[in-house]
This record gives sequence, C-alpha cells and structure tokens, in this order.
Amino acid sequence: MGKKWFTSLLTVLFVLSLALTGCSSSSSSGGSAGDAKQELTYATTSKVVGLSPILTNDSVSSTVIEQIYETLFVRDNKGEIVPHLAESYENPDENTWVIKLKKDIKFHDGTPFNAESVKYTFDKLKDPATAAPRASLLAPVSSIEVQDEHTVVLKTEKPYGPMLAALTHSNAAIVSPTADKKQDLMKDPVGTGPFKFSEKVNGDDIVLVKNEDYWQKPAKLEKITFTVVPEVSTAISMLQTGKVQLIDALAPELMPRLEKIKNVETQKVDGTPVYYLAFNMEKAPMNDLKFRQAVSQAINREGYLKKLNGLGVYSNSFIGPEVFGHPKDDKGPKFDQEKAKELVKASGFDKKEVKMLVANTASYMNMAEVIQAQLKEVGIPAKIETLEWGTYLDVSKTGDFDITIAGWSNVTGDGSELLFPRLHSANIDATNLSRYKDAELDKLIEQSRSVVDQEQRQEILTKADEYVMTQLPVLPIYHGIASAAYDKSVKGFKMEPTGQWSLYSVHRE
Repeated sequence: MGKKWFTSLLTVLFVLSLALTGCSSSSSSGGSAGDAKQELTYATTSKVVGLSPILTNDSVSSTVIEQIYETLFVRDNKGEIVPHLAESYENPDENTWVIKLKKDIKFHDGTPFNAESVKYTFDKLKDPATAAPRASLLAPVSSIEVQDEHTVVLKTEKPYGPMLAALTHSNAAIVSPTADKKQDLMKDPVGTGPFKFSEKVNGDDIVLVKNEDYWQKPAKLEKITFTVVPEVSTAISMLQTGKVQLIDALAPELMPRLEKIKNVETQKVDGTPVYYLAFNMEKAPMNDLKFRQAVSQAINREGYLKKLNGLGVYSNSFIGPEVFGHPKDDKGPKFDQEKAKELVKASGFDKKEVKMLVANTASYMNMAEVIQAQLKEVGIPAKIETLEWGTYLDVSKTGDFDITIAGWSNVTGDGSELLFPRLHSANIDATNLSRYKDAELDKLIEQSRSVVDQEQRQEILTKADEYVMTQLPVLPIYHGIASAAYDKSVKGFKMEPTGQWSLYSVHRE
C-alpha cells in the first residue's frame, strides 16, 4: 500500500509540475496574450553611431534618437508645422521668436523640462567647441534668452525664414542638462520622449522601454529592440519567421520577395530624401565643369529608376518634389551617352581613374555599381571604395575621395535646410561633402534663409536650384520613396515623407 501511495504521489507531483511549467511559460512571455505582444524588434543593417541628437547627424542613429527625444515643433499629418514641446510662439518683430513651452514635463531622469533646458541645448548645439554636425540649424540665432521658466526667446540678426522648420529637426531635440553634464549622451541618452534607454546588448543592439511617466498617454509598446543584422536578406528571413517585426529603407530588388510573404505588410510614401553624386570640388578633374557634365550625361538616371520597383522618383533638380522650394522647370543635364564620350575623349578624362567612396549599404552599393558601369561605357575609369557606415561618415567629411554617393533625408522638408548644409561654403569639413565654395550660390542660400515671406523664398530657392543644376557640384540620382515592411501584428505604424517614424502610436495584435 505504501508503494502505491508513493506512486500516486509522484503522479500528482508530475501533473502539478506540468501545470506550473505551463504557467511559467505563459508568464515569461508577458502574462496575457495582449501583454506578450507589446514588444517590437526593428532590424537595421548598420550600427548606430551614437545617441545624442547634438552630436549625430545620420539616419541610422536618428531612428533611435527620435523615440527617446522630442523637439519644440513637429510636422503634422498634413505637413504643417505645429507646436509639440512648445505650447505656442509669436513674433513681436521679424528677428524675435518668443516660444512658450508646455508645463509639467520631465526628462527621463526627473529633470524638469523648461526654458533653461532649451537654452542649454541650443547653446551647446551652437557652440563651435561642440562641433555639432548640424549647428547650421541655429546658425542665424544670435541669442537665446530665458524670459521665465516656460518662455524662451530666440533672436536673430536678420530674419530667418526656416526657423520653425529647423526646430522640427531631430538634431534640435532637447536634452536633459543634468544628464549631459553627468554622462555621455552618445551612450546613455536622456530625453522627454515616450521611450527611454534601457541597455545596449551584444555590443550593438539597443533596447528601449516604455516611459511610464510620459507627459502624454504612455506608449502601448513595452519594449523596443534595435538589432543590427548586417545582411538584409537575413533581416527579411527574420521578418518572415517573426524574430523581427520591422525593417525599413527597403532596397528595390527586395520588394517582390517582401510582397509575397503572407505575414508581412509593406508601406510606401512619396518622400523627401535625395540620393546624389557629390564631386570633390577641391580635386581635378572634378573641379572641371566639363568633367561633371560628362558624368551627368553618362548616367541614365531615368533608366536606373526602372530598377527601383517604385521606390524612387525622377526629378532633374536637387530640391525634390516633396520639399519646399522645388522648381517647376527642368534645368538639369540630360542623359546623352554620345556627348559624354566626346567630352571624355576631348578633355582626356579617360586617362585617370577616379575613386568613388561608398557606404556599404545595399542601396548605395547597387547605385555605385550601376554608376561605375555607365562611366566605364563613356571611358571614365572608376574604382569603388566601400566603408562601413560610421567610418564612411567620418571619411566623407575629410574629402578623401574623388566622387561619393551621398543621401540627405530633408527632415525639415525645407529646401534651405538642404542647400545650406550640403552646399554652403560655411559647411566644408562638415556636411558640405562636395567642398563647394561659390559666392553666388552662398548668397542665394543666405537669401533663402533670411527672407520670411514664403513666396519670395520659393523664388530664391528655384534660382538656387537652377544654379546648382548648371554648375553641378552634385548630381541628383533620384528622390526617395520612404518605405518599410512589418509584421501584420504591428498596428498603427505610419511612415513620414522624411523616412522617419515614431513607435509611440504603435501596438501589436
């Protein structure tokens, strides 16, 4: 009888252990089915350079930064600029911006968000010692004053037309002064946003968690993981199997595969980015207009678009169709292979190999190979040199190349904030990769920034774009379509024309 009782006891314990194991399995994934899904993993092929909005200026880092930090103003669904951390603004005169701030907002470390924190952030962004890559956003601002706890006053020496657009830029996001003085925000960021930094794992992967004390309603997602997957084909396989729920900046050749995956949805939006060829204007033969014309005529840009599976728009202008200041008329060069061959032969451009610097992302590499082949057809030998994303960002600023493939997201949606950082002489060694110095273009760009009347600004930007497309320090290859692919369980995801997205309103079902 004792043996039988013992066997029965073992059976009971076994059944009980199964039940407990089942409970444990359920709770480890978040308890209820709804909770279990409120996590999202985003895959990127490149490493994040850093997490300070002041010290970074690349799309990979911005993707994470925009979940953690916030700006005074944002663009709404209609593209209109509206207050965000700001409550309102007024212009008592054309050189003064009085900005009222929302109250009762705190940074993730408990520091109050107020006028002092705005002044601290903007002063540091402007300070030459900081060497902020987008200091140009606030270059026209001559002083930043704290009027009271929730009012900051920006003054300029002359009118600054794109002021509000500049203040929507993620590089103008407000940081915690307390945290910035105490720690390295590149590694340990502190903002006011709906998600806060949790940890860095596996050397590269970044984990964010919901900010329970967010000043608006807390986010629905509990946890976001930004994981580095160097091979995009691997990232797609992970999306298909459910290990990853979101990828973006899709390469055109991958669209057919993505659209066939049953558990995946894709989203495309006409975008503001421009992808272009930058000529190093400090080196020969790039500083010869005939060379730049030959290259421009050699590249079949409209033909290249056909390979993009709907992920690009042709426009023979540097300022794209979705950006303020886009010209109505086409003043740029046309594809003409025979003319290109004649120029190359007559000028001896076939005698010297040019170095084409390219970041090792799939889209840039594909573009480089097409350009290399088409240059070869007209007699220009080009050698591709590839670098990892972060290294490319550093090297491209130094001018250690002949030509390079570059991109600009146009986060502000304003043509002045494309032309000034990319082509004004003040930004050589920073964002002016062409190292272009032209007094006439500098003057037009400055006018586009110092005029407040938007119709006048449109006229000036049109003139500036026409000048760029005749002098050709850059050659736009195509204008981007913002794109993403995500698991069907992801709800509320929306791409912006800038290619940006926020996970604040996203949840999983």
